[in-house]
Amino acid sequence: MDAVFADPVSGNIECRRIEALFKAAGCEIIEGSGSRITILHKGRKAAFHRPHPGKDALRYRVSAARDFLKLIGVTP
Repeated sequence: MDAVFADPVSGNIECRRIEALFKAAGCEIIEGSGSRITILHKGRKAAFHRPHPGKDALRYRVSAARDFLKLIGVTP
């Protein structure tokens, strides 16, 4: 969680670590087509794409994950 909420926003967090944080927060992860996933939490949802060919989420993806976590009440 510290890595996701760190400033400046990191661009080298493994996507699987962010997904694990979503799961720990009670989110459901729904696999879409290709690299697309949907994160659901109590009626709220967000769409993300897993990075490819690499495994690290870029800064804008980390920022979007942070925003969604804040929206569902998860903060450090």
